[in-house]
Amino acid sequence: MGSQAKLVVESPFSNSIVSTLDSSCLKFSTRRSSLKFHSLTLTTPRRLSLSAAAAATTTPPAPPPIQDEQRKPPDLQTLTRRFWKVAAPYWSSDDKVQARLQLAAVFALTLGTTGISVGFSFLGRDFYNALANKDQEQFTKQLLYYLAGFAGGIPFFVLRDYAKEKLSLRWRSWMTGYYMERYLKNKTFYKLQSQSTIDNPDQRIVDDLSSFTGTALSFSLTLFNAAIDLISFSNILYGIYPPLFGVLLSYSLGGTALSVFLGRGLVSLNFLQEKKEADFRYGLVRVRENAESIAFYGGEENEMQLLLSRFRSAFDNLSQLLISSRNLEFFTNGYRYLIQILPAAVVAPMYFSGKIEFGVINQSASAFNHILGDFSLVVYSFQALSAFSAVIDRLGEFDDVLDSSNKTGHHDSKEEIQLSFCLISSSNGLNSNGSMPLSKCAKLLHVEHLTVQTPSEATLIKDLSFEIFEKDHLLVTGPSGSGKTSLLRAVAGLWSFGNGAITVYVRPRGDLDVPQSPDVISHQETSTNETIGDSTGRRNSEGVIFLPQKPYMVLGSLRQQLLYPTWTEDSDYLSDDVKQSDSLPFLMRAREARCVNEKPKKPTSDDLIQVLNDVSLGHLLSRFDGLDSTHEWSSVLSLGEQQRLAFGRLLLSKPTLALLDEATSALDEANEDRLYQLIQAAGITYISIGHRRTLYKYHKKVLHVSTADMTSTQRNWSFKNVEEDPIYDFSKQ
Repeated sequence: MGSQAKLVVESPFSNSIVSTLDSSCLKFSTRRSSLKFHSLTLTTPRRLSLSAAAAATTTPPAPPPIQDEQRKPPDLQTLTRRFWKVAAPYWSSDDKVQARLQLAAVFALTLGTTGISVGFSFLGRDFYNALANKDQEQFTKQLLYYLAGFAGGIPFFVLRDYAKEKLSLRWRSWMTGYYMERYLKNKTFYKLQSQSTIDNPDQRIVDDLSSFTGTALSFSLTLFNAAIDLISFSNILYGIYPPLFGVLLSYSLGGTALSVFLGRGLVSLNFLQEKKEADFRYGLVRVRENAESIAFYGGEENEMQLLLSRFRSAFDNLSQLLISSRNLEFFTNGYRYLIQILPAAVVAPMYFSGKIEFGVINQSASAFNHILGDFSLVVYSFQALSAFSAVIDRLGEFDDVLDSSNKTGHHDSKEEIQLSFCLISSSNGLNSNGSMPLSKCAKLLHVEHLTVQTPSEATLIKDLSFEIFEKDHLLVTGPSGSGKTSLLRAVAGLWSFGNGAITVYVRPRGDLDVPQSPDVISHQETSTNETIGDSTGRRNSEGVIFLPQKPYMVLGSLRQQLLYPTWTEDSDYLSDDVKQSDSLPFLMRAREARCVNEKPKKPTSDDLIQVLNDVSLGHLLSRFDGLDSTHEWSSVLSLGEQQRLAFGRLLLSKPTLALLDEATSALDEANEDRLYQLIQAAGITYISIGHRRTLYKYHKKVLHVSTADMTSTQRNWSFKNVEEDPIYDFSKQ
């Protein structure tokens, strides 16, 4: 009867520490045993996709992957370093005041719950003494104390859990913005994908950050609670029977050592499970995104085999994980159940000899369970700790890669192409010294001794030098694989393998339509140019736009498709739910910081409709119910319609320089002619890559690149006026 009463009375409060820890363990084990596939990304398929999209150039090869069976779990020192590196920034961030206040409140509530548990320990002692003595009056009195204690104690436990979850959410929100900002900075996301530096960054930002913040906070509170419990209940237990304290220490230390030995492989298995689940999920996403192509090829059977192969890999790893967990559970379950009788067995002789009352047995069992729970954190939560270690390892690895990629001034030995942007002065007339101001200087691009290479140091283009002036439209031709797209990537700041210098001259926003004298083209660079750095993040904001063969369709409305990327961050397009929500200030930080850049006046709806009509897409308004309809645009629009939509973006943003990589390859000659006439009329200077002879008539210069001969030191390119190219005369026929 005493044991049953003990379970009823103490389970809500006395065992709250163990219950909290068990819930975190349950969350981890459920996440893995149910095969929930969270991530949307896999490095290898992305690399294949990138190669297919840029077949005309060489894609950086992947480094030799670490085989699953070769991966070793990180040591304790590495895990500690990575945990601190990931966790520390938030607590010294701009949100540190609120964070520390909320953390203090959580610890205060935790301290309160520990005090309540100690109080219930003494209430339980008196309650069972009254029951054993058959003292009905005292029993009724203690029962009322219990009910009052429940009423007063439950709010502390509920508020503690609520405050902990709110702080965890706030921490996760800050870290999500922090990691996304670093991931998107300096084209880091592109480098990670193209060089296969790390797998599944999206999963690390979404799933691993969520697990890290919640579990780190839970374990921190558990350790704090354990320390308070240890101080509070050790005094009680030692006062009852000192040898019982020695039994507890021996039992907990032995259990911890056995748990570490039996569960030593769980960390690496949990790490691999995260990756394999993401691999399978990304395979399914690939089928959805490429449904039409797969259907045309009739590749359903092949896709089925690939998906089953990835699922089998996840299944096999999870099977090993379950076996390891099973072996550990044999021990931990026995460890848990033995403590139900161990304290009573140790102090029973004292009770039988009349040295202690019956209630003291209950109190000693309660104190023993509390202290043993404190000493046995590793035993009770080894699976959760191993899963958490895998999360720390993945996030720490991701953090190290982001730091390495974002270090200023850090260049690999192969990455020697120097790219800089130079802002042209907008002043008019002559300078005070009589020289011509740079507003009359029409130079837009200067390439000096540029050699473009692959990551394996194979040369694509040798010692290229040329200059492009305003309205000096350039056509780049040559066989596939000769490096044409790599050249445009270098100009755009996406390719740095090789050596040489590229300088891009851009006008301030709004200066594109400043009248220029066709006879005044100065070849002299003066010191009044304002260098704005070599960061490729300046490219769009300073008037250079790249149009790939396959345009990027954003998630959003038709209006947002047209305004991308210049006005995509405008708060006008936030949904009403987001505007009305009580969002944390730092979630709007990136938006506010980047909106300070001066932008052209936002086009009106009439402007957008006019541009759609100009690029022969006016029918989309009736087809999709206006500008604000939202669809999966990459699926509902043909490639030709997507290319025309991309030209619409170009006409709206009016960049100084446009880089067109076979941007009209899916269009007929009539639409191609119309689009080139539109961007010429808009005063946009452009560099085009293409194979059609019809493109010659839209350009004034031609750069022909041939396949590089590795045994020759001769240059493999020619730069001339388009009229000097024999193909030009043929193209006019």
